[in-house]
Amino acid sequence: MALLPPFLTGLTRKKRAQVISVDLGSRTTKAVLLERRGDGFALTRFAVLDAPIYDKKISPEQLADHLHAVADALGNTTKFMSVAVGLNEAIVRQIELPQIPVDEMRFVLKMNHKNYLQQDLPNHVFDCFVTPKRVQADKADAARPAGTAAKIRVLAAAAKQQLVKDLVQAAGSAGLVADSMVPSLVGPINAFELAMPEVYKNETVGLVDIGFKNTSVCVLDRGELATNRVVNIGGDQLTNGLADAMNISYAEAEGIKVGMAPEVEAALQMQVLPLGREIRASLDFFEHQHDRPVTQVYVSGASARSEMIMQMLHSELLVECKTWNPTSFLQMALAGQQAVEIEHIGPQLAVAIGTALATY
Repeated sequence: MALLPPFLTGLTRKKRAQVISVDLGSRTTKAVLLERRGDGFALTRFAVLDAPIYDKKISPEQLADHLHAVADALGNTTKFMSVAVGLNEAIVRQIELPQIPVDEMRFVLKMNHKNYLQQDLPNHVFDCFVTPKRVQADKADAARPAGTAAKIRVLAAAAKQQLVKDLVQAAGSAGLVADSMVPSLVGPINAFELAMPEVYKNETVGLVDIGFKNTSVCVLDRGELATNRVVNIGGDQLTNGLADAMNISYAEAEGIKVGMAPEVEAALQMQVLPLGREIRASLDFFEHQHDRPVTQVYVSGASARSEMIMQMLHSELLVECKTWNPTSFLQMALAGQQAVEIEHIGPQLAVAIGTALATY
């Protein structure tokens, strides 16, 4: 699944030989350089950099400097860049629209966004991705009474015009071209489809990406995004809560959160419990709507590296929770220390890798 290309219309869609993909986080920026090789893709370099400003609005000038640093870290081999638009900055909804061209869908959303997206969204830009039909949907269409207008399922997205303008300006100032902008919620889905193709096509699973401030929760039902939600709990809240509970520094709490120190289990569980309840509520919503169980939950993000957190989520959700590797389908073309680090860093790159795939 790829949302192509949100918020940047009119660009020529070319198959890029290389693309930089940037996941701008609140605390850290994750970026990858992907290269097309035959029918597949190679990961040639990645970067994890501190965000320039924490918890404040960044100016286009500061963002340009940061993007320049990202390009430097990735080797400056291409100017084409895809950017993930954060969970709090892009609205993603599943809707039904008439069977009309995508350009017309965008116009319909622009004129009727309150009806379709349940929010008043002035000064926003909109885009749509038509969800491929399943066999069940085709049968439903065949059973529709004659004369009834057919509708199609669409993944709709919206973001503020100023955000898009700032990103385009910053990219240009950094000597880069903003090739596409993709809601970060979509990134892990794109990567999961290629990393776990059989599970993606045939099973009903939860896909959870634990970010710094927020967590995205999606249910994938046999190759279709069935539900999605953003939970306002992330790794930062887990670490802060653990630091307060144990009267230790934030840095110490971050280290032992991932490092599985047994003495922190009770304190950490109190922080993970609210997140687990929110994820469980999202799974329950799907199961009640569709009368079908979610059989497994796949988790990405830095917190997914903690076996203790995964065990706690499993206990709360009563469903098997697994960390998955968003790099597993890529050819590894990493040099030096990065070839060693990728196994540890991999779960943090799901958004960046999936955002890069939208360009292809």
